[in-house]
Amino acid sequence: MPQTGAVASAKGKLAVARRWHPESDDSPLRRDLASAKLEAYVARVVAEAPPLTQEQIDRVAGLLRGGAA
Repeated sequence: MPQTGAVASAKGKLAVARRWHPESDDSPLRRDLASAKLEAYVARVVAEAPPLTQEQIDRVAGLLRGGAA
């Protein structure tokens, strides 16, 4: 699966940090990579799916905000 520019960039930043600063806390970079992967996945799914109802959009948004389905 091809990577988006944001995913590749986040992966690269994490790799550089791990190589040159292995003792540093890389959790912000891991969070950025996870976010970039999630954004790419959601964008791909939304592009392929039929339009959602407002109720469906609200449920999905609630999941992203950390709520229950």
